Amino acid sequence: MTGTPPPQPAAASAYDPTAKALHWLTALLVIGMLGLGLWMVGLPISLQKAKVYSWHKWAGITVLALTLLRLVWRHLRPPPSLPGTLTPLDRRLAPWGHAALYALLLAMPLTGWTMSSAAGIPVVWFGVWQLPDLVGKDEALFNALQTTHHILSRLLIAVVVIHIAAVIRHDVLRRDGVLRRMLPFAK
Repeated sequence: MTGTPPPQPAAASAYDPTAKALHWLTALLVIGMLGLGLWMVGLPISLQKAKVYSWHKWAGITVLALTLLRLVWRHLRPPPSLPGTLTPLDRRLAPWGHAALYALLLAMPLTGWTMSSAAGIPVVWFGVWQLPDLVGKDEALFNALQTTHHILSRLLIAVVVIHIAAVIRHDVLRRDGVLRRMLPFAK
């Protein structure tokens, strides 16, 4: 039996197309937003920096909206059961990993939005819709939120890297079909 890949999961274990679309759209936005965030902080004060910060905020608010939509969708259409090929440790860790991702996908944009409010800088989604301030202008709160947002961004990067590493482990090493469950055009 050595060298034989584990049995492949049944088609019923795949996520539905809406869950897949929400996952991949969120993933692309998060990776882009993290890259943009890391780059923009080093820019000199300029009109370009202001534009990049706006784009970062737009992506963050979009991630917040998508995450809320994903949570509603997940409640209405629960995810498929975990494949039977997962180890007991994988079964215990998977829900914690997903919970960490969802918590960070909510916390990051909320701290960013609150940080903008505390700085007295409105968040105008896509340059059209001004979101309400979550708090009044407060320099001490802004500084605390800036630190919090920075720490949460590093945690999000770490959790995303762990998530991707787990997917690679499952797909390349274990070949247990975990990735196929979420691929856009897989059945």
